[in-house]
Amino acid sequence: MTTSENRDPKDLVPKDLVLADPAAVDDVLLPGFNRRMVTVEDDAILALVGGSGPPLLMLHGDPQTHLCWHRMAPELARHFTVVLTDLRGRGESHKPARSDDHGAYSKRAMAAEQAAVMASLGFDRFALVGHDRGARVARRLALDHPDRVTRLAVMDIVPALDFYERADAAIAQDYFYFFFLTQPYPAPERLIAGDPAHFMGRILTGLTAKEVSYDPLAFDAYLQAATREDAIAAMCECFRAGISLDLEHDRQDRAAGRRITCPTLVFWGEEGVVGRHFDISAIWRGWAETVAFAPLPCGHFIPEEAPEPATQQLLTFLQDR
Repeated sequence: MTTSENRDPKDLVPKDLVLADPAAVDDVLLPGFNRRMVTVEDDAILALVGGSGPPLLMLHGDPQTHLCWHRMAPELARHFTVVLTDLRGRGESHKPARSDDHGAYSKRAMAAEQAAVMASLGFDRFALVGHDRGARVARRLALDHPDRVTRLAVMDIVPALDFYERADAAIAQDYFYFFFLTQPYPAPERLIAGDPAHFMGRILTGLTAKEVSYDPLAFDAYLQAATREDAIAAMCECFRAGISLDLEHDRQDRAAGRRITCPTLVFWGEEGVVGRHFDISAIWRGWAETVAFAPLPCGHFIPEEAPEPATQQLLTFLQDR
């Protein structure tokens, strides 16, 4: 990874991680957003809702939480009713146990749950934005529930099938955890447990050529959430699903000629790993009927590396009628 060659990610990990009250952190970073637990089939998903106007669901990536949007969501909430959730397995949402088929963490299951969250909040149709893992869930939601999604924006991913079909030694080096986390239980869980803050810090600092200027409260919150034993287990299961069930679902879609039908905007960081290794435009033209592209001069963590240009391009896209 580009940054880990020059500095130890552990240097960015607080020496004495303060276990902050999540609600208090939300009050600071997302003022005006209301917290609520939404129950879907007896399981709880954390949702923050703010603003007014057409509904907009925003899904975070790994190893983060809803807080990844704190530099974009307040401005978007001036135009939309913004819903920020913690995906299952992350943050304060429920964390299903490991299973032989990893089914609870397929993007299909996670997407269906997010659609149910929005229905519970009273939103039958909504715009959808996702970064990283959240973008994979968002893409699956748009494919499986096309009647629910009005517009889709994804940040810095290529679909699982394209990722693994094109994987080579260079990709495996930069995205080592895509292969490490898929290993059978309990190998990755036990190895991460040796120094979970270092592992998660490495991901948070290693996918860009520049140092990410995280808000300290947000960075500490990511580590606090991601280094829990059940969160580590959930992360492993999510990647195992990615290389098994998610791949199969993509193959089925490709064979059936199934594509995303709503207008789609694809962001990527020109200085990130995805931008270096993949022909993003060509890949996404194969999956979306109407697609536009928004490369940005940053790395992988677009919501925190380039929030202003990302917000402006997103507003233009979402408000285009």
